[in-house]
Amino acid sequence: MNNSSPLRTLAQVLSVAERGGYAVGSFSLRTTPMIQPILCAGEAARSPLIVQISQKELTRYQLTPARVAEEFFTQLERQQITVPVALHLDHTKEIGVIQDAIAAGFTSVMIDASEKPLEENIATSRQVVEYAHSKGVSVEAELGRIGTTDFVETESDEELYTKPEEAERFVRETGVDALAVSVGTAHGVYTVRQPKIDLPRLRAIRALTPVHLVLHGGSGVPAEMMQKAIQLEGGGVSKVNIATDLELAALGALGRDRYLTDSEMNALSPEEIAQARAAVQQTVTDKMTNFLRSSGKADGQ
Repeated sequence: MNNSSPLRTLAQVLSVAERGGYAVGSFSLRTTPMIQPILCAGEAARSPLIVQISQKELTRYQLTPARVAEEFFTQLERQQITVPVALHLDHTKEIGVIQDAIAAGFTSVMIDASEKPLEENIATSRQVVEYAHSKGVSVEAELGRIGTTDFVETESDEELYTKPEEAERFVRETGVDALAVSVGTAHGVYTVRQPKIDLPRLRAIRALTPVHLVLHGGSGVPAEMMQKAIQLEGGGVSKVNIATDLELAALGALGRDRYLTDSEMNALSPEEIAQARAAVQQTVTDKMTNFLRSSGKADGQ
């Protein structure tokens, strides 16, 4: 990945973010037409960004890593993107899918073996790190169990907070570049429960490990709460996943409430796709500016 290219690994964008006291948004595309507005929002805001899709999303929206990568690289060139950007495979349980994504050009992958006992999680994650690092690709893993409200990313709403001492051992024995921690947020939209971030737990994890920290379940968390997690002394959360908010924006612009598969989204009229894209771009811009404070941070990288 040469300096003239906007393409970065996860480790590269997060290292800069952590030093700069901001977080990089990892925005879920869910359908290929939504890659363009995510990239354009980053370019206009001069913000580093991550474009992502999970294994469950690949299945639900009827996509493959190769199709996602093809559209991503097409738009990267067509929109003349110059800000740092990573292409990330989110929550994935199968090593075969990870290998497919790396072969397609993804610069970062996430192995999620968090439902397994600690020993197995370490062994599986280490195996992925060895494979991905040999290809120049960053790895994110998960420790603890992050709850959910919509079951798109994970099957269970069971939560298991990350134990700081386990995080220290996990990072040391796996060599992962980034760690998704369970500290109170949940995937999806908050309807009944209120989002919260356990800052003392985050501080304790940070005190024991230098790994880049990731917060899943960024949709719906109050901005002030997120700022405290990002600007934690010693380096706070440097990657925040945002998925549901983008899909709701697209569907709202279309006057729909049911999700669309990739082929269904691509079958819409050009006018409808433009409406959905405009809503997604506006949402991403708002997140970068008011939530992550990553606007303007691309310059000088």
